[in-house]
Amino acid sequence: MDLSNGSVVTEFILLGFSAPWELQIVFFVTFSLIYGATVLGNILIMVTVACSSSLHSPMYFLLGNLSVLDLCLSTVTTPKMIRDLLAEHKTISIWGCMAQMFFMHFFGGAEMTLLIAMAFDRYVAICKPLHYRTIMSHRVLGGFVVLSWTIGFIHTMSQMVLTVNLPFCGPHIIDNIFCDLPLVIKLACVETYTLELFVIADSGLLSLICFLLLLVSYTVILVTVQQRSSGGLSKALSTLSAHIAVVTLFFGPCIFIYAWPFSSFAGNKILAVFYTVITPLLNPNIYTLRNQKMQKAMRKLVSTC
Repeated sequence: MDLSNGSVVTEFILLGFSAPWELQIVFFVTFSLIYGATVLGNILIMVTVACSSSLHSPMYFLLGNLSVLDLCLSTVTTPKMIRDLLAEHKTISIWGCMAQMFFMHFFGGAEMTLLIAMAFDRYVAICKPLHYRTIMSHRVLGGFVVLSWTIGFIHTMSQMVLTVNLPFCGPHIIDNIFCDLPLVIKLACVETYTLELFVIADSGLLSLICFLLLLVSYTVILVTVQQRSSGGLSKALSTLSAHIAVVTLFFGPCIFIYAWPFSSFAGNKILAVFYTVITPLLNPNIYTLRNQKMQKAMRKLVSTC
């Protein structure tokens, strides 16, 4: 059924955070600061990587692309969420909702794939250092980036093509801070059990497989470092533990939301905040801003401006 002709519902109501007005103000200020820091941090990384010749290496090229995806993913949901904190009527048009879901799964799927590529880059750098430049060639790097965006597009299209024409003619309240597939699908006026299973198989398995691959790659890196140098193990463990923490904060909520049975799913806004607001802020800090070479390049860039 075509939405423009057959659907009674033209907009959804986002419940957002149910809290007293004073607490809503606190949320507004907090999330505004977080989003501002996310935008500034990721833009700074992108500009630094692009302008600093010392950072023209595979690792920083991938980090720059990660910043692009983090900025896009955060921008899809956070500005609308911040605005709704002070709005009396928290509504979103049905096509605005569809667009939000499309881009969130597009950038989210691309970021999951790029994180795998970054883990592979670290594996090659640590486990096969003599062949690093040969393996991580410009062609391979370009392939990783194209592959991540392609998988993100296929991931979102495979779900949205089945969702966009669902008829919505009854309940139109979404108990979350943004539109997302599990909650929107439940509002359709038709039986969606098959589609729910497909979303579990698509988003849930993609999140789980990427998360497990990352854990395996980090484990292999730690074992390799331990075998070669006991002194370097503590440093590698310190670095990778921070990476694993960020990866867990990103993939944990995704796995819970999309792999959990739909019948027991309740829109957990805290989990949604973690992977759309907190993680895009943590990524530049954990992966990049703690890097001494990056800090030196940033200081040099600022001093020349």
